[in-house]
Amino acid sequence: MTHVLDDFRGLDETDEVRPFRERFALPEGVIYLDGNSLGALPKATPARVRQVVEQEWGCDLIRSWNRHGWIDMQQRVGKKIGRLIGAVPGETLVADSTSVNLFKMLSAALQLRPDRRVILSEASNFPTDLYIAEGLADLLGRSHTLRLETPEAVEQAIGDDVAVVMLTQVNYRTGRLWDMAAMTALAHAAGAVMLWDLAHSAGAMPIDLSGAGVDLAVGCGYKFLNGGPGAPAFLYVAGRHRHATSPLAGWFGHATPFSFDQAYRPASDITRFAAGTPPVISLAALEVGVDLMLEAPMPALRQKSLLLGRLFAELVEQELAGQGFRIVSPRADAQRGSQVCLSHAKAWPITQALIERGVIGDFRAPDILRFGFAPLYNKYTDVWHAVAILKDVMTQRSWNASRHYANAVVT
Repeated sequence: MTHVLDDFRGLDETDEVRPFRERFALPEGVIYLDGNSLGALPKATPARVRQVVEQEWGCDLIRSWNRHGWIDMQQRVGKKIGRLIGAVPGETLVADSTSVNLFKMLSAALQLRPDRRVILSEASNFPTDLYIAEGLADLLGRSHTLRLETPEAVEQAIGDDVAVVMLTQVNYRTGRLWDMAAMTALAHAAGAVMLWDLAHSAGAMPIDLSGAGVDLAVGCGYKFLNGGPGAPAFLYVAGRHRHATSPLAGWFGHATPFSFDQAYRPASDITRFAAGTPPVISLAALEVGVDLMLEAPMPALRQKSLLLGRLFAELVEQELAGQGFRIVSPRADAQRGSQVCLSHAKAWPITQALIERGVIGDFRAPDILRFGFAPLYNKYTDVWHAVAILKDVMTQRSWNASRHYANAVVT
């Protein structure tokens, strides 16, 4: 089937989630295909942040911990995120960063399996997850080890020495989607704890942690949840594991933090996984993004996300044959998250040339061009125009300008 622009215009006209695009501050002349790395700005966020800064902080000062519910924000926003990921109320908390929360959850998993010594993951997992696991193993005096396998070998590697299987639901470089329920069942059958990183899936697709029997999970607030750069992360602990404790025994995890006891007593609920004072302004921004996401019909978002990715891949094949691109993301919908990744020997300068032309994706070393689809605000015609511009960049060889080879700290 040959695709034409009118097909994409027609899809935009009948898109049931199209009205949500108007609730984001998207710059003119930009096709933003990087919402899987940093979500766009909801239009309601600046006003909410000003309210927190000018009224709650500026006028009410420290009284706002009680007067405006600052003290409950971690639990309140956590409960809202829980609705997006299939958690029971009281099983989710917003706190710290994804990396810090992963440290907490790995530590909890090892507590739950004290007779086992292996953390199992895939070698292509997001590097910070592996760094955290390796750092924890070092902290424990190498009594525990991190075992890395290819995605194809993970299932067979879950032996009776594995304490926890740690996987990211959607791979950051390929968009490959794990079958959460199936992998969790395999881990449990071998007696291991299952820990999922939802950074590239929460807010982009339906997730049912309870239905899948997941033990522990973490995720970030600044990608598909549109909480802003560096937004707080979240964690999930299944109710049956709430007796586990955090290795970071901070005062906000204390049963009664304002009793200022010298001895630590963990809270009896999910709050025990909090640590230090929460970032109120960032939490307020995140809550706007989460509230917006909760208004949207998640099945429709997932359907649109998959179609955006499918059409993008088909257009690349239609328009860019012979240009050296290879689609590395799975083609089957059931195996793909909300992104499509291309490999190319000149991926870095091509990415820079696209950005200069207003098509913002990103680059992942050594040779990946990554395009994320945020169905709340991406249009079908965004896909058409992005591929058309990519074709022009390749045909005109504008990617080969010397300025596009310049290094950058953030890629």
